[in-house]
Amino acid sequence: MTDQVWPWPAGAATGIGSLPGTDIGEAQRVVLGELPDLPHLPELPARGPGADLVGRSAGLLVDLPVEVYAGRWRVAPRAGRDLRRTRDLMERDLDQLAEQAEEYAGPIKVQAGGPLTLAASLELPIGGRLLRDPGAVRDLTGSLAEGLRAHVAAVTRRLPRASVLLQLDEPSLPAVLAGAVPTESGLGAYRAVESVDAAALLRTIVEAVGVPVVVHCCAPDVPLELIRSTGAVAVALDLDLVTDLDPLGEAIDAGLGLFAGAVPTRPPSAGAGPTSAQVADRVRQLWDRLGFPRRQLAEQVVVTPACGLANATPRYARAVLAACRDAGRRFVES
Repeated sequence: MTDQVWPWPAGAATGIGSLPGTDIGEAQRVVLGELPDLPHLPELPARGPGADLVGRSAGLLVDLPVEVYAGRWRVAPRAGRDLRRTRDLMERDLDQLAEQAEEYAGPIKVQAGGPLTLAASLELPIGGRLLRDPGAVRDLTGSLAEGLRAHVAAVTRRLPRASVLLQLDEPSLPAVLAGAVPTESGLGAYRAVESVDAAALLRTIVEAVGVPVVVHCCAPDVPLELIRSTGAVAVALDLDLVTDLDPLGEAIDAGLGLFAGAVPTRPPSAGAGPTSAQVADRVRQLWDRLGFPRRQLAEQVVVTPACGLANATPRYARAVLAACRDAGRRFVES
């Protein structure tokens, strides 16, 4: 394990994706300032439809237009205003990134919803989620793979000295595997997707994009072995939701990197959020319980917030990113 080369520097920290507010220029200044070793392209859901996880990701699909209908994203017969707005937001974000990070020469992370979460969220024109139709899910995955490949290329063109990491957000993955995604009536649930089929869909994306992929799941019961089998370089999860250490230890021992969600997305009711020392201790304690040597921690682990920070205050979000950064640096120094 100590000879493995990771696509991030030792002691790195990063954000999961979302931040509060609507000013992309300010959000990118915060990210580049607080996370200099592994910045990410911030997402600002407060800007409305097209800036949310599902809409922003669906805007990357190729030959599969989407629209907002009754407050939900669905497949559309043709590209319309909603899709144009979504793609315009992304284009402006990338232009702003190129302006602010023109000389950046390290790894940078971009995020998009994964195929299982999009299938559980997007609706068919005739009603119901794409998840009900295995053929539609395969088509969605192929379209997403093509779109993400183009998205990675667009980031690379703007930041030619940087190296891109792709984070696939799969919050719905455990529910999809368990057959727990409810139908529109709420009286039933969609049939479970078999683990082997879910892994194949994720592997399609991993193999298509040509850059290291991190799979993020901020839900209980993260399917770690499934994620490892896709060829992903790392898993991102909320440490507070890890109840069984054995699967995590096995995945790490098998070579999976860990994006350790160690800081709450909202401040506790009493006082400010945790200090960098407390964040570092939180990660070290888990690492020690897993039984791995401390020297391995700084290389294999990236410190992150527990999940996105869209609902945090700007002040707290900035403090969380700074605490993650300083906690990661403690691992290198110790």
